[in-house]
Amino acid sequence: MDRPAGHLLGPFFEAPSAKASFATRPADSRGRLYPEAESATRTCYQRDRDRLIHSAAFRRLKHKTQVFVEHEGDYHRTRMTHSLEVAQIARSIARVFAVDEDLAEALALAHDLGHTPFGHSGETALNRMTEAFGGFDHNAHALRLVTKLEHRYADFDGLNLTWETLEGLVKHNGPIAAGVRPIPAPIVSFDARMPLELSTWPGFEAQIAALSDDIAYVTHDIDDGLRAHLFSIADLAEAPLAGPCVRAVTARYGDLELGRFIGELARLLMSEMIGDVFAETRARLAASQPQSAAAVRARNKATVSFSNGMTKLVSDLKDFLFARMYRHPRVTVTNDKAQEVVESLFDALSGNPALLPADWAASCGAPRDAVTAGVVRDYIAGMTDRYALQEYARIFRREIML
Repeated sequence: MDRPAGHLLGPFFEAPSAKASFATRPADSRGRLYPEAESATRTCYQRDRDRLIHSAAFRRLKHKTQVFVEHEGDYHRTRMTHSLEVAQIARSIARVFAVDEDLAEALALAHDLGHTPFGHSGETALNRMTEAFGGFDHNAHALRLVTKLEHRYADFDGLNLTWETLEGLVKHNGPIAAGVRPIPAPIVSFDARMPLELSTWPGFEAQIAALSDDIAYVTHDIDDGLRAHLFSIADLAEAPLAGPCVRAVTARYGDLELGRFIGELARLLMSEMIGDVFAETRARLAASQPQSAAAVRARNKATVSFSNGMTKLVSDLKDFLFARMYRHPRVTVTNDKAQEVVESLFDALSGNPALLPADWAASCGAPRDAVTAGVVRDYIAGMTDRYALQEYARIFRREIML
């Protein structure tokens, strides 16, 4: 059977039957902030994954922008579909390395929980409006969601996830060191209650989730960009990393309908990136020989990684997408309007907390003080795209079209 270039698995690959020495093990979990009896039928990480899937925050991802505002097309990704794709990749990579698939999947599903409506433009606007009150960071907000803002259980706020899931959620992109930039206050506050070892790398499964995010979003943004006609196949043929894949698909199949072309391109592009992760990570494992999950955390660099060459190619492809897609006039016009919505909502709600739903207003202080700003920040961050537009229409008695 023909294999795409870069594919490192044999035709009859089988997952290892035993966990790797460096895998995170449920039996060794550092536990939860609020002690609970363990499930008789699920490991602690399976339970974390299930709690995340059943959370209100995860359901809201269905109507939150990835790149395109969610109502623009039925085929474009939302935060939820993106998270599901990341989870699929993460679970597959975890299986190859014989680490905990459930933890990798849980972290992939959780990695975008803290995003605002309207994608990064919404986050930029909310951060700008709250600079005097600590700003906004989507990882810090995700931590607040799963430790405080989710009200699902009678015995505690949040989802009471395990230490390993919380650590991976906060640190999946690497150590958080003071001095580079201020550590967001929600992370500092929670770390004082349940130390997350912020200065170390996270476990192997969290590192998998971070790489899976990169693999998923550069691939599906190409899919969405082609379907939206923001760039052409000819443009993409000259792009870093994707270009050779475009030419390979064209050479093998000739002219294809767009859906089939995108499918073949995505398959080949993902195989190139995943194959590189396998090769580079195996080399790093061979060099470091970690004998425990703690040994992975104690290293001074990532264990799961692209090679230097692939890191450069992926970065260059992101630059191509930034220029041709994220900064395309059709996208930026929408983003500018989305920022106007977020900024206007924050100004109105923080100035008049009575406009908030009663349960949110009850937590506010005086208009425009730090307490009220924090409540309004959390309220807006949790909105879906369409709810933000509905709130804008309710408060300002006019609609804004994105």
